[in-house]
Amino acid sequence: MFDFQITSKNSRARAGIFSTPHGDLITPVFAPVGTQATVKTLTPEHLKDINASLVLSNTYHLYLRPGDELVRDMGGLHKFMQWHHPMLTDSGGFQVFSLAQTRKIDDDGVTFKSHIDGSTHRFTPEKSVAIQENLGADIIMAFDECSDPNDKAYSKIAMDRTHRWAERSVKAQTQRDQALFGIIQGGVQADLRAESATFIASLDTPGIAIGGLSVGETKQEMHDTLDVVTPLLPENKPRYLMGVGTPEDLINGVARGIDIFDCVLPTRLARHHSAFAPEGRLNLMNATFARDEKPIDETCDCYACKTFTRAYIRHLIVAKELLAGTLISIHNLRALIRLMEQIRVYIADGTFESRVPELLSQWDNNAKRKHATVGAQRDD
Repeated sequence: MFDFQITSKNSRARAGIFSTPHGDLITPVFAPVGTQATVKTLTPEHLKDINASLVLSNTYHLYLRPGDELVRDMGGLHKFMQWHHPMLTDSGGFQVFSLAQTRKIDDDGVTFKSHIDGSTHRFTPEKSVAIQENLGADIIMAFDECSDPNDKAYSKIAMDRTHRWAERSVKAQTQRDQALFGIIQGGVQADLRAESATFIASLDTPGIAIGGLSVGETKQEMHDTLDVVTPLLPENKPRYLMGVGTPEDLINGVARGIDIFDCVLPTRLARHHSAFAPEGRLNLMNATFARDEKPIDETCDCYACKTFTRAYIRHLIVAKELLAGTLISIHNLRALIRLMEQIRVYIADGTFESRVPELLSQWDNNAKRKHATVGAQRDD
């Protein structure tokens, strides 16, 4: 169980198969985010239709509502949300990081106030693992502390704490049908990241996550961090870059040896009327599209593009119909999943490295927020 087989390589890029109790993950892979046991506006059938193979849900949010014990009593997350394919849950560490004004961190854990009703709660590594065992995802995360990437002094404190919490998380795990990943921290400091990569790799968890990125650092700092970290990781373990998911991030991440990605960006953009397209990110509310008979993307094979025009989707947006968000979400997620499918083919035929400039050029305009100021955050 949880074997990772590399099927092909091209420079640092890898294609592989990661075995889980709910099926094999073909990597590199992009995971839609279903924070509260649902990918916003989409059903599991929609996800299957776009060839999604992995979905992420959120420990913090599901602990607060409906409660991890309820999910356990309903048969676990797969049965509860009727997604019978691989699932991943994060540790809750990023959400606690986001609650800077209402949480207190100490060496044992974190005390925080619920964003729902202000009630007080406490997470420790043991508590986080217990919640994730109740939820029952195939891949779970060690509890970690995410810090300001540019604060070196505190990044060192948070990294050391993350290491101690990772050891406690490993000891706390009781369910062996879940793959627990340790998480690398260390801000954008090369020496800290190298230290963290070496330590987390030494724990011999089934996979390794890289956290604390896409939280305010520059793209170059992200790339430099990956260039430090991935050469220090074991080849036979999948590598998960947490909360990162613009098209250019996926391309650059794969080129640096990353296997798993997740991000709320595709569905969040959809709710702000923004769609990925060959000519760049489109704001479909723009009057330019009022009589546009083309699909969002003529090269796309998703239901939205095979069925509807830009004009129709704009009409839905103007009329405030919920279907608009569903159709754009279907397209945006399928665009990233198609990109990963394409990348896997290029890795297998040995051309990915030479195609990176072409791919980055193709997706360049989609990385720019021309019409919607929407951040690539973790919760959706």
